[in-house]
Amino acid sequence: MKLSDFDYELPPRCIAQQPAEPRDSSRLLVHEICADRTTHLRVADLPTLLRAGDLLVVNDTRVRQARLLGVRPGGGAVELLLLERLPQAPNLWRALAQPAKRLRPDDVLQMEGGAIEARCVERRRADDGSLEPTWIVELRDPRAAGADAETLLDRHGRPPLPPYIARPEELAAEQRAEDRARYQTVYAREVGAVAAPTAGLHFTPQLLARLESADIARAAVTLHVGLGTFQPVQVEDPREHRMHAENYVLPAATVAAIASARGRGGRVVAVGTTSARVLESCVGPSGEVTAGAGETRLFLHPGRELRVVDALLTNFHLPRSTLLMLVSALAGRERILRLYAEAIESGYRFYSYGDAMLLLR
Repeated sequence: MKLSDFDYELPPRCIAQQPAEPRDSSRLLVHEICADRTTHLRVADLPTLLRAGDLLVVNDTRVRQARLLGVRPGGGAVELLLLERLPQAPNLWRALAQPAKRLRPDDVLQMEGGAIEARCVERRRADDGSLEPTWIVELRDPRAAGADAETLLDRHGRPPLPPYIARPEELAAEQRAEDRARYQTVYAREVGAVAAPTAGLHFTPQLLARLESADIARAAVTLHVGLGTFQPVQVEDPREHRMHAENYVLPAATVAAIASARGRGGRVVAVGTTSARVLESCVGPSGEVTAGAGETRLFLHPGRELRVVDALLTNFHLPRSTLLMLVSALAGRERILRLYAEAIESGYRFYSYGDAMLLLR
């Protein structure tokens, strides 16, 4: 297996810049793996594609408004992407900084027009001693109103859209509000992600109600999507790639829902690669799924069988990415690249705000 095995050419016109309206009007490429049969429908058709007794497993993480723009003490521009809050102090955060090398300890950055101050504490080092593009920063309320960091971010932060979605720095208020709402699932609950679990962006309250009426159950896991999910693979043999740890929770109620679905002959349908990774991180040697919480570095790729997930709803992913390798673990690399070529030819929209694929085993 080589990294180049997971490459494909994507015309820039295929990268979605705006989400579909309504959410469930996104196109859906449906592929039955055993029959090698493909149909082209809409996400709104899901209640007719799934069976009574099936179980949807969604990721209920909530995207933090983690992107901040501001100025350095000397007046130059700076951008922070807040990756995680440090457990030892509620206002200390690990942040991806740009430009990281221009910052110095005790620099006070004025972010979002002075609505938030960020004091640089220290630059992080990798295991080999090299400097990383991340800093530990302390977030402060310059207006001394006593607002905590989460409140400040919710009020003044920006949605952490991926760089391939083009937005000017000075967004119109309407576009900024739309991205805040649309780069979030309708069932988001637990704040902590720096990127959306994008397969879940296609659901509306009405679609969820139709699925429930069709006796298709729903349960939740939590995986706070971090940069590790999108970290580029930089080794020629992808099996040598090391995933960054991401925090997850698999509730006992979800484990019970899986057992119930299995008992009635239903399928476990993971909504997104993040839900799939949680489930596959918690399966034991004999196939039992165990509730729990912790960190996962699980990297699913061809040669590593998915043991819990029977079907996967997912968006179209970047070339050479761990996400593309995960869907290839379910359906095979050559088949997935063939389906991607068909989607490109058929005018599907790719990536976070794009269309979706349903893989059925």
